[in-house]
Amino acid sequence: MISEQTADTPQWGVTDLRRAIEAAGVALWSWNVDTDRLTMDEHGFSLWGLGAQGEITFEDLSLKIHPADRDRVRAAFSATRALTGAYETDFRILSNDAVRWISARGQGDDSGIVGYVMFGIFLDVTGRKQAEEAHELLAGEMSHRVKNLLAIASSLTTITSRSATSAENMAQDLTARLSALGRAHDLVRPVIGKDREAALVGDLISVLLAPYDEDGAFSGRVRVSAPRLAAGEVAATNLALILHELATNSVKYGSLSIPTGTLDVACTVQDNDVVLVWTERGGPAVERPAEEGFGSKLMTRIASRLGGSFSSEWSAGGVIINLAMKKDRLVA
Repeated sequence: MISEQTADTPQWGVTDLRRAIEAAGVALWSWNVDTDRLTMDEHGFSLWGLGAQGEITFEDLSLKIHPADRDRVRAAFSATRALTGAYETDFRILSNDAVRWISARGQGDDSGIVGYVMFGIFLDVTGRKQAEEAHELLAGEMSHRVKNLLAIASSLTTITSRSATSAENMAQDLTARLSALGRAHDLVRPVIGKDREAALVGDLISVLLAPYDEDGAFSGRVRVSAPRLAAGEVAATNLALILHELATNSVKYGSLSIPTGTLDVACTVQDNDVVLVWTERGGPAVERPAEEGFGSKLMTRIASRLGGSFSSEWSAGGVIINLAMKKDRLVA
């Protein structure tokens, strides 16, 4: 039941309605279906980047529609008279050298038509569309990264099973390797509006080796030196695996196996060549393994992927590992 109007009921006048429309960012339009003439209010012409002209043909206005959307919008507007109920069409326009998303809304099936004139509104929905595109981009990026990580995890599981001496040993080694991947992934996670090359090589090395620095007799026994160099997602995860294997071996047999041992990791760049040098000092005497282990196979494989090579020097003072890479492959 409709209540009776009282003295306290707000009285809406034309000025009040105009203020409400302006506050909502709504642009009003009317379209004469016989003459193809469109009339818009001042906000409508401003939205489309046009000077106030009073009337304009739909064909002239459609020239401002993004070429990729133009035919679709023309067909949609032509079909509105056959639609039953409300309709909504979203499309892009070129307004003052900028791309805007516009939502055209109205009633189809000639509902509300007066003298062959249809009425509707335009809304600027650019912000919403940009948010939707960013969400889709993020979802696609996450799907891509998850697939890559699953592929790496599958490969790690196969390789680890070959060298494991027991189920417990395999679980421990695999968990540690996957944890290293997780820390690397944190550095290269996608961020809306940011470049995907989110990880710096120096940050990646420092984050992965931080736990080993805390285990020593003094702080600062793990030293990292690297220029400001970005690493792409694939390179970052591969480097994480290498650094984890080197650190694990060092904790077991090398300089990090005793509290006073030191580790220096230096990265240099010259033109398109990147060299990472891993130098251990102050640990027990080490000897070159009789057989190539998991770490050596992994570094050889990854160095090849990054367009470089892997080499090692063994001495009583400690092992020195050289990993050569190509900068353009590293940041890709």
